[in-house]
Amino acid sequence: MTMKKELLDILACPKCKGKVALKPAGDGLACPACKVVYPVKDDIPVMLTDQAVPEKDWTGSK
Repeated sequence: MTMKKELLDILACPKCKGKVALKPAGDGLACPACKVVYPVKDDIPVMLTDQAVPEKDWTGSK
């Protein structure tokens, strides 16, 4: 997946409003402050707090 830098620059964690970073595989957006990953499904970031996965449990989106 290729996410445009412009989109990454405006996206924020819905919980803490902090910056998110694209995971190396491109399948999630990580919030270092909350230590969660928001999945990216079909090239669309799912920025819902109930869909966030603890970073330690992240195995990638399926």
